[in-house]
Amino acid sequence: MNRAKIITFIIEKFFWICALLSLLALLLILGFLLKEGLPPLFSIGFGDFLLGTSWKPLEDTFGIFPMIAATAAATAGGILLGGFVGLFTALFLAEVASPKLARLIRPLIQLLAGIPSVVFGFFGLVLIVPWISNHLGGPGNSLLATILILSVMILPTLASISETALRAVPQEYREGSLALGASPMETLFKVTLPAAKSGIIAAFVLGVGRAVGETMAVVLVCGNRPQIPKSLLDPIRPLTSTIAMEMSYSTGTHQQALFAIGVVLLVFIVALNLCVNYILKGRKDV
Repeated sequence: MNRAKIITFIIEKFFWICALLSLLALLLILGFLLKEGLPPLFSIGFGDFLLGTSWKPLEDTFGIFPMIAATAAATAGGILLGGFVGLFTALFLAEVASPKLARLIRPLIQLLAGIPSVVFGFFGLVLIVPWISNHLGGPGNSLLATILILSVMILPTLASISETALRAVPQEYREGSLALGASPMETLFKVTLPAAKSGIIAAFVLGVGRAVGETMAVVLVCGNRPQIPKSLLDPIRPLTSTIAMEMSYSTGTHQQALFAIGVVLLVFIVALNLCVNYILKGRKDV
C-alpha cells in the first residue's frame, strides 16, 4: 500500500469516526431526554399533561396546554411576519437589487443573524414592551412583543436560505420565460419562485425550529404567565420559557415534567420535518 492510499484510508476513517461521534451525541441526548421525560407522561397521563389548563407544580398539577397554545401562536405569528419580510428581502437581493446594492445589504442581514438572542430580548424589553404598553395598552410583555422579537430573529435565516435557493434556479428558466413574452415580475413570481420552492420551504422549516426553540429573548418579553392567549396583548409563557425559568429549582416530579416538555418539543420538531419531507416528496412525484 503506497503513501497516497494510506493517507486516503486514514482520512476516510477519520470522516467515519466524526460521523459516528455526531450520531452518538444525538442518541445520547435523545436517550437521556426520553428516559427523564417519558415517565411523567405515563404517571400524569398524556391527556392531563397535554390538554390540562393548569400548571401548579406545588400542587402536583401539570397541564401544559396553555403553553402549547402560546408557543403555537407566537411561532405562527413570527413565521407569518418574519417569513413575509424575509422572503421578499430574498427576492429583492436575488432578482431585483443591483450587485453593488446586494453586496451592501447582504452582510448587514448576516450581521443581524450573529446578534446574541439575549440582546434581542433586551432590545424588546427596553423598546418594544414599553411602546406596546403606552400605545396599545396592557402590560406590554405580551404575545405581540414575542411575535415581533421572533420575527426579527428568524428573518436572517429565512432571507439568507431563500436567497440561496433563488440563486440556484438555472438562468435558462428566466431567459425562457422572458423569451415567451413574460414580464420580469411575472417571471419572478411564476417561474423563479416556484422553481425554488424546496429551498424556501426548508428555510421556513428552519425558521419554525428557531422560533419554537428560542428561549432567552422570549423570557424577557413574553410576560411569563401560563394562560391561553385570547388577544395579542395577553402575557404568555411558551414551553421553552417554562423549562428555562423552573429547571434550576425543580425536583422530583416537577423536574421530570420539565423534561416531558422537552419531549413534546422534540416530537413537534420531528413531526414538522416529516410532514415537510412528505409534502416535498409528493410534489416531486407529481
